[in-house]
Parts: sequence; C-alpha cells; structure tokens
Amino acid sequence: MSLSMYQASVPVLIHNLKALAGILKKGADHAKARGIDPAVLVDARLFPDMFPLARQVQIATDMAKGGAARLAGVEIPSFPDTESSFPELQERIARTVAFLKSIKPAQLEGSEQREVNLQMRMGAVSFTGHYYLLSWVMPNVYFHVTTAYNILRHNGVELGKWDFLGKAPGARVIAAKAPARKRAPAKKKKKA
Repeated sequence: MSLSMYQASVPVLIHNLKALAGILKKGADHAKARGIDPAVLVDARLFPDMFPLARQVQIATDMAKGGAARLAGVEIPSFPDTESSFPELQERIARTVAFLKSIKPAQLEGSEQREVNLQMRMGAVSFTGHYYLLSWVMPNVYFHVTTAYNILRHNGVELGKWDFLGKAPGARVIAAKAPARKRAPAKKKKKA
C-alpha cells in the first residue's frame, strides 16, 4: 500500500494541532495554578528577536491550513492574527482543524505533481506538491509547534515529549509498563 498525499498531510496536521492545543491547555492551567497572568505566557519569547507564543500558534495554523488548501486547490481561509489569550488561540486551532477536516482525500489526488507558487520576501518560490508538503509545510508546522512547546517549557510549564507527540493515531499499547520516574536534577559540580 502506498501513502497518499492526503494521508501524509491532513491527518498529520490535525494530529499536530491537537497536540499543540494540549500544550496550550497545560500552559493555561500552569498560569492559573501559579497565579501568573496568562498574557505573560502568551507574550513570552525564547529570545528577544523571536516571535512570541501567540505568533508561533498563528504561524503553525497558517502553515497547516495554507498547505492543505493549496494542495487541495481550494481557497485558504483567512484568520486575522489578533489572538491574545489562551482561549483565543484554542479557538484558532479549532477553526483550523475544522477546515482541515473539510478537505477530502479525493481533493488531494494528484497533488504531488501540482505546482505550488509562493511569493516570499526573498522572491517567488515554486514547488511541486510533494516537495511543498514534505520540505516546506511539515517542517514549518513542526518548527512552530516545537517552538511553542519550548516557550512554555522554558517558562516552567511541566511538559514532556508525550505532550509534543500526542496520542499517535494508529498506535496501540501492547504491554503497559510502569510509569517512568522523573529525572533527578543534575548535580552541581564542585569548584576546585
């Protein structure tokens, strides 16, 4: 059985956005439990010249909906980039997932050879569909979801790899193991 463009895109994008929604929920819960203004986390950055958490979510959703729409040959839904709270970011993810669910496998048939043209700051860029998906859309979604995860983790939100990975579609637990122990903090080296 071969992997279709639909299978390689829409379900994977939905899966990543659902994981992102879970990461944001943990961020909101962390802020509430610790009495932190949620805006502090929504506006947080890893470094001053990087985008804040809200923008990372906006770009991840833009890449997901834009990628699927271009491959399906349909209009890209336009969402204004005005989210400034966890609930607003969750709503944006939900609208993106709803759009992705509207894309049918038949709409992506043959899209691996479809020409995709983008206008960027560096100039015009052209891809065939499979290169667009695998070398542009998916890496960008992973990058911005990972950066959102890292911003929250850096700010003390208790997140782990499973939060990023989410519940993998098609995976089933064959034999459950005892939960892994938390790592002990690294010991400080004594100065000589």
